[in-house]
Amino acid sequence: MKKNKYKLLILASITAFSIISFGLSNKNMTKTPSKPDTEETSKKTGLTISKAELDIVAEKIFKNEAGGKKDELVYWNTGENFPSLGIGHFIWYKQGQKGRFEESFPPLVAYYKAHNVKLPRIMEENKYSPWQSRDELFRLKNARNKDIAELTDFLYNTKDIQVSFIFERLENSLEKMLEIADNPENVKKQFYRVAKSPNGLYPLIDYVNFKGEGTTRTETYKGDGWGLLQVLENMKGTETGKAALIEFSNSAKFVLERRVKNSDPEKNEKKWLAGWLNRCDTYKN
Repeated sequence: MKKNKYKLLILASITAFSIISFGLSNKNMTKTPSKPDTEETSKKTGLTISKAELDIVAEKIFKNEAGGKKDELVYWNTGENFPSLGIGHFIWYKQGQKGRFEESFPPLVAYYKAHNVKLPRIMEENKYSPWQSRDELFRLKNARNKDIAELTDFLYNTKDIQVSFIFERLENSLEKMLEIADNPENVKKQFYRVAKSPNGLYPLIDYVNFKGEGTTRTETYKGDGWGLLQVLENMKGTETGKAALIEFSNSAKFVLERRVKNSDPEKNEKKWLAGWLNRCDTYKN
């Protein structure tokens, strides 16, 4: 009888230990880290692109915006009232400044911080552009200002993070465009028609950085926008591949030519048009 009680006691102990172990195992399973934000974000559109492909896109954007010149990663274009930074020439406004174009540099700074990237002093200490004029910026650059040199090196060495930021902007753009599009079904069809074509992500990534989503009311002349939405709305074809890229390129040219036509002649936006159209030609390949 005592032997049976002893056996039952051992069996109960083993059972209790098994239950506790199973419970701890399940508890640990619930603590398994979720996928990184970059993977979650891709679910918005289903777009996928390798790091190698993104690096190629980064170099193309760098060439389009800054001529592939390191020194022009911190720049201020003639005739503009704001500096342009990084491979995407992201806009950075001065304190109190309200411009027509969407400001893109502060969101990039937030993106760096979200990825725990150590920032150079200018980015760390300034919420707004620290330079009041083009002359001031270039005077400091010509004097080989240490902080600007640090900022330039940082932007050159983190091109991969900047292009990931732009790619995420593209992923977020589709939902924004569909919310206000007159024909959302066609916009969505054209978006994926280009995206699923060989090398089709480059024109989409580049254009959304170049001229925005086309969803901001301030970015219009005479009621007509010039962003990605307007380019896609103007497309009607169905074929993927080369035909899709050619139509996207031609549609982008049409939208940009219309912008210049609608612009204030005193701004002389026509001076930019030849370069813009050449850029659109790169979308065909």
